[in-house]
Amino acid sequence: MPSFPTTRQTLINRFGMNRYKSGYSIIAVIGLTLIIFGKSLAEYIPIWQPGLFAFQMAPYIILLGFIISNAMYMPSNIKRFTRHPMLWGVAFWSLGHLLTNGDLSSLILFGCFGLFSLFDMYSANLRSATKSAQTYPLTKDLILIVVGVISWGLFLYLHPYLFGVPVIQYLSL
Repeated sequence: MPSFPTTRQTLINRFGMNRYKSGYSIIAVIGLTLIIFGKSLAEYIPIWQPGLFAFQMAPYIILLGFIISNAMYMPSNIKRFTRHPMLWGVAFWSLGHLLTNGDLSSLILFGCFGLFSLFDMYSANLRSATKSAQTYPLTKDLILIVVGVISWGLFLYLHPYLFGVPVIQYLSL
């Protein structure tokens, strides 16, 4: 909806900001749940065989995504360098997953998330998204990095339980 400001504003005017945000969030969670469920049911159709280097690099590319994504909600200097920390985080997350998943359903899932994040950055820039001029102490950046590493580590640990794919072993390759 943010890419369609007229439609978004019409919905906000009709339902109010809180109801719009609630409805948007509910639809997004339902959609994401259906996407994850659909991916879990998809037939495995191989397209390419990822190499060892992909498995070695992917966790760290995804780590970068976790750190940058957290900048959306935490005060740090990252917003001085990019207008879209969450979208860059999704792009890095998608790239990391595309490197290690050479099947059709993964290409569709992670490729679409990556393309969406790039399109959304473009769209937001057309709507005059700006970088922050606020400067924060270096400690804020260090806290952001620590939070990103902790959340990344938590997802590495929970990945086999949430998505059925163990990934921690790739850190020791």
